[in-house]
Amino acid sequence: MRIAYLDCFAGIAGDMFLGALIDAGVPPQVLQDATAALNLNANLKIETVDRSGISCTKVHVMEGDTLAEREFPEREAQVEQSSLRDTAYSQQPKTQHQHKGGHSHSHEPHTHDHEEHSHSHGHGRSLSAIRTLIKAAPLAEPVKHTAIRAFELLGASEAKIHNVPVEEIHFHEVGAVDAIVDIVAASAGIHHLKIGAWYCSPLNVGGGMVVCAHGTFPVPAPATADLLRGVPTYSAHVQKELVTPTGAALLRALSPTVGQQPMMTVEKIGYGAGTRNPKDFPNVLRLSVGETTEAHIHETQTQRNSESITVLETALDDLSPQVIAYVTEAALARGALDVMLTPVIMKKGRPGTLLTVLCHEAESEVLLRLILSETTTLGVRVRQDRRVCLDRSFVTVATEFGAIRIKIGSTAGEELNAAPEFEDCKAAASQYGVAVKQVQQAAVVGYRTSRTGEAS
Repeated sequence: MRIAYLDCFAGIAGDMFLGALIDAGVPPQVLQDATAALNLNANLKIETVDRSGISCTKVHVMEGDTLAEREFPEREAQVEQSSLRDTAYSQQPKTQHQHKGGHSHSHEPHTHDHEEHSHSHGHGRSLSAIRTLIKAAPLAEPVKHTAIRAFELLGASEAKIHNVPVEEIHFHEVGAVDAIVDIVAASAGIHHLKIGAWYCSPLNVGGGMVVCAHGTFPVPAPATADLLRGVPTYSAHVQKELVTPTGAALLRALSPTVGQQPMMTVEKIGYGAGTRNPKDFPNVLRLSVGETTEAHIHETQTQRNSESITVLETALDDLSPQVIAYVTEAALARGALDVMLTPVIMKKGRPGTLLTVLCHEAESEVLLRLILSETTTLGVRVRQDRRVCLDRSFVTVATEFGAIRIKIGSTAGEELNAAPEFEDCKAAASQYGVAVKQVQQAAVVGYRTSRTGEAS
């Protein structure tokens, strides 16, 4: 099987990903064609640069004859020496709410004339607008799917942070021309490689502080931090933002196995350059492409998805069902992974309930105390088990009852389960006055139709 490994020792950003794809053998025209398909008056400027002695590929997104990124020279001591030196300011880490766009959406006056917003930059693009833009482009369906998936992931993170519905989110810099091109062109390069399974190292997020539209935050920025939930990360070497929201969204859209490089025969190695060029630290993303066996893929995937959990269990025959229901809700609210109630027959023929709580070790003491204090039990069995979980992700499908999320379970890139999110279906059924199963059926049909379109 053909696999790819992303070495994110200097983080990941959209432009770094584009450079690594080209350096690893993706024809530049593939990315240029994807960029042109968006009809945004954008194109790519590709050059070879040096990063700490490493020759690598740097990709710049251009709007007409000018650089799409807006960057800040005062934030970086070392500036890339290139033909764009007069028009490009050095990459800042003001976050990639500004990392690529480069300007803040605060109400403070700007200090640079060239920081004036275009209409798109000033007001941003909604997720719906970006989705419509990508769907209308003459691109292969799998490319569209990956790009839209990346923006949906980013939108979900932004919506969670700001506590608003996802369709009310308006992307600013991440919805600007360069970020849209980064994600769509990267999606085209990803599918051109025809990779069977993606892998990546733990991510170096960098350090320090970044200035966001809503204040100054520690690295990683809020949207990036949310996107990286469940992904191993660390901070080392430089006090700069190394993982941008677009880089994190692309990575999550790929859903790679995270860890050491798997056993593989490497055929191509590509280095994609970031704009900054700090001393003694190669600001590059390394992409290795090669072959491995199916057996090793599934063994690695199973190991990655296997985790140790704590099981708390007790049988109750003298407790009110109302209290049992309360304990179930309280356990989930306090961090339980799952709670199960099983009817059992206890001594003297009494009907009872077996209460089983699954949790991580860190939450076990809190949940143990909950069970002992809120139920009538005099003892709880505690044991360690292992469980294997599928990778979980969501896609949104359009139905006659509105947008419905589909929960997908997969392993090693192979989809094994897909089901409509019940809460979405319940809300739509209530809004439209129809049966829940009718909404579920419409969502399944919508998802199958979208998958059929990708396959063709």
